Formats: sequence, structure tokens, C-alpha cells
Amino acid sequence: MKKGKKRFIATLAVVTALTASLTACNGGGSTSNKGESTAAPSGTDATKAPADGKIVSSPLTLTYFGGGVTAPGVNTPNDVAAYQETEKKTGIHIDFQVPTIGQEKNQFNLLVSSGSYPDVIDWYWTDYTGGGDGAIKNGVIIPLNDYLEKYAPNFSKLLAANPEIKKAISTDDGKIYSFPFLRIDPYLRTYQGLAIRKDWLDKLGLQTPTTIDEWHTALKAIKDGDPNGNGKADEIPLLINKSTLLDFSNVFLNAWGITGQFNLQDGKVVYGAIDPKYKEFLKTMQDWYAEGLIDHDYAATDSKQKDAKWTGELIGASELAVGGGIGKYLTAMSGKNPKFDIVGAPFPTLNKGDKPVLGQVTPVGGNYGAAISTGNKHVKETVQWLDFKYGEEGSMLFNFGVEGKSYDLKDGYPTYTNEIMKNPEGLSFSNSVSKYAIPFGGPFVQDKRYQEQNASMPQQKAALNTWMNADNAGWLPPITLTTDESSRFAAIMTDVKTYRDEMFDKFIMGVEPIDNFDKYVKTIKGMGIDEAIQIQQAAYDRYMKR
Repeated sequence: MKKGKKRFIATLAVVTALTASLTACNGGGSTSNKGESTAAPSGTDATKAPADGKIVSSPLTLTYFGGGVTAPGVNTPNDVAAYQETEKKTGIHIDFQVPTIGQEKNQFNLLVSSGSYPDVIDWYWTDYTGGGDGAIKNGVIIPLNDYLEKYAPNFSKLLAANPEIKKAISTDDGKIYSFPFLRIDPYLRTYQGLAIRKDWLDKLGLQTPTTIDEWHTALKAIKDGDPNGNGKADEIPLLINKSTLLDFSNVFLNAWGITGQFNLQDGKVVYGAIDPKYKEFLKTMQDWYAEGLIDHDYAATDSKQKDAKWTGELIGASELAVGGGIGKYLTAMSGKNPKFDIVGAPFPTLNKGDKPVLGQVTPVGGNYGAAISTGNKHVKETVQWLDFKYGEEGSMLFNFGVEGKSYDLKDGYPTYTNEIMKNPEGLSFSNSVSKYAIPFGGPFVQDKRYQEQNASMPQQKAALNTWMNADNAGWLPPITLTTDESSRFAAIMTDVKTYRDEMFDKFIMGVEPIDNFDKYVKTIKGMGIDEAIQIQQAAYDRYMKR
């Protein structure tokens, strides 16, 4: 997924500005009960709803920390048709507090330290010290186990059918603490990889590269062959992004069977950025940089500059998202250059014919979700409201919007209307669909049929199938650190990551000789990386015993 889209999704799951309105609405924002809440639920059974089918017999307002959206004409989630319809069907109104973009974590920390919480907190709980379990022990949120079977039939059925999902969203001692965003279908969990100008390859008589050597051949041909046809040697064969390469997409680095972070080898946790194979990767990138195959301005190129280079017919290849990259550039260039074409390239290997490993993939769930705070006085109703999204009706609303407006059923397939796919105002897919639904993230199950239409171009569909063809068993699952582990791990990795990133640029640009790699490893070991590996291993071992 492209950075912009990642930011959009993050906004769906992160926090709101800390304002006086946090305590203004019915049922929410009361002072937290410090300490863990484990009392069994009370009240009527979930099946005994009011005669009109709503969850409540009289209007109820719940406060919700997070849920922001960014689209023209959508100032609050309550402007989205899916939430409007949900309120009609459940009788529950949500008072959303939308965050200031870029200030989410600061505002979350302020909220937690205040001790006064809204009813629902949507957050990346793996980023909280001690994870969801730490938030429970600190009296911020409650465990949900006692409520799910009685008041969340849709979610409970899903967990019963998918034990691995239950494992991913639980604490090490079995507590379920949030309603997560789930990508159950593998088709939804890979959405970014390497992409290269297909029309340039055709012009140069080359096939899509699959190995590191083939990539070197293709990049040299792009540099020397003037594929943009302007008579100038201005082509940029490859643009890399350090943060996505080392921490997200893992392009090129995967060819050596490692990552720039923690991953598994034979069931043991390792830190890829100190592996001897990482030295080989750095040497290759350094050589490519010296040959002019990598953009010499890669470290300073932001997303807008990347867009300008792609649409300016300068870039031959980079990592791209299927929607915010391949789809965006093909659309932008269709009128300017009808021959402009992009193909998704396989995650590379060292040897021809080997199966790629460690491609880009997102866990099925467990990263973030909607948790119920200890300040919530209407837990049963909140659980029922959240559970609505995991049922058929709620799923259709949040993935596709309103039938007859944002989608039509065609032979049982929810097909987005021209309002979404060919917006008359010229809005992008994400902006047009956001008026009706929020398929990009939130507490519900993402539908594969959303992605099939979001990535509707043949090049996009082919890229997804290509990128998915990787053995991703070496990625760590969504493990959880204890409070003590979190503090120590953060202290170590803040320094390690800063140094790793600094040295990446120095090695690639030739400022630091590759011969100093052992010195680099020694420095990272001196920062405590072995202890950090032990912490990750302990957390992984606990995860496997869940």
C-alpha cells in the first residue's frame, strides 16, 4: 500500500484531539476505574432486542476515540452513509473525536494520562506499552471475553471458525481486548511490491526481471538506452525508499532471505540488519548507486517528488502500491502517453527459478482495533454495536455503502456504481467511496470484492497475483511484549534503528566502506541488539503457546 493510503488507514484507527467534548456525551468519558475489569456481563440477552430491531429502545450516544476520515465533503465519520445507516438500524449515535493528522500519538498519550476515557478507543494496541494486556492492567480498557459469546454473535462465530485469528488478537493469557480490522482473505494482505515500466522493457527488448542479476541488466539498459526517447540521459532507473525497503515492503532485501528488522529463521528470531547477508545486499546497492542505477536523490525524495518523477517519464522502477501507485500513474498518464505501462515484478531471488521469500504481507489482524474503555457505562450496547459491523448487513455497509447509490448487486456481486468508479466530480476511488463506506480499515472484515474493484485494471490484478507469490513464513506474527519488555525493547531499538538508518545511507552512497560492516555490527551489538532479539524470541514463544 502506498504511504498516502497507509496514512489514510492509520487515521481510521487512531486517536482524536483531547478536548472537553470527550466527557460531554451520554454514557462515555467518565473517570476510569483503575485496575482490571473482569466482571461478567449483566442485563438482558442480546437476542431480546426492541421490537423495531434496534439495539436500544431509546436513543443512546457513545463517545469514540478515532474513526477519522479524509475525503472531500466528509468532515466527520457521521457524514459517511455507512455510519448514518448504522445509527438508524441500531439506535446508537456515535460522537467521534477526529484527530489532528500528525498529532495522533501525542493526543493518545494525553488521553491515557488524563484518566478520563471515551467509551471506545480505536488504536494500534501493539504500540501501547505492554500491548492490549498492558492497557487492561493499567485500567484503560476491559477484556471482552465475558461479553463476546453473549452479545457478539457475529464476531464470536468468526473467531470460532478461525482459531488463528483468535490467537492473533488475544493476549498471551487469552484475553481478547479489541474488535480488530481483519483481512482474512490472502488477496487482501499483499498490496505493494516492485513495479517497472513495461513499455520501456518492451522497447529495450527485455523481459520483466526476476533475479538480482536480471534487475542489474534491466536497470543498466534503462540508464543507457534512452527509453523515454527525449535524447537525454535523464532516466532514473530505480528509486528506492529506505523506510519501506527496511521496514515494510522488503523489496530487493528479500532476495537474500532476510529483512531489515526482526524475522524468523528456522523458528528462531533474528535481526536481519546485522546478518552477513545484509552486507552482500548493501554491497549490491552500493554498486548500483555508484553506477547511477539508483536515484542519487532517493533519501530526499518525498511522495510528491516521486509522483512528479513517475509522471515526468523519468523513473524506470520503484516500489509501488497497487492502488496509490500503479493505478494512480496509469490513470494520470493515460491521456498524456497512451503507451505508458507498468508491470508488477516478482520479489527478486538470487537464483533463477527460486520461489521468492519474505514479500510484503500484512497480518490477518491484531495490529489495531476498537477497544472498550473502563469508563464505558454501556458495555453491552457497545459490544452489540461493534458486533453489527461483523454481520452481513454491517459488512456490506462498511465495505460497499448503500445499495442503489454506491453499489448495485449484479448476480449477487456488490458492484460499485459509476459514482465510485467514474466519479463525475473527478474524485479518486478512495475519496468517492469514503462518502458511503470505509473499506480501507476499521473494526470489521474487509471484503475481497472491494479490492477486486479497487484494483480493477489488468496491470493491477496481475501485480497482486505476482506479489502474492512468495513464501512469507519467515515473518513474525503480531507478538505482544510485556510492560517491562516494551520499555527495555523501545530503549534499545530507538538507538539501533537510528544508527541502522544512518549507516544504510552511508554504505549505499559510498561514504562508509563496506569493509566497515563488522564495525557497524559491533556497534549495534553494543547497543543491546542481542537482548532485543531475546525479548522478541520470548514474546514469539509465548505467542506460539497461546
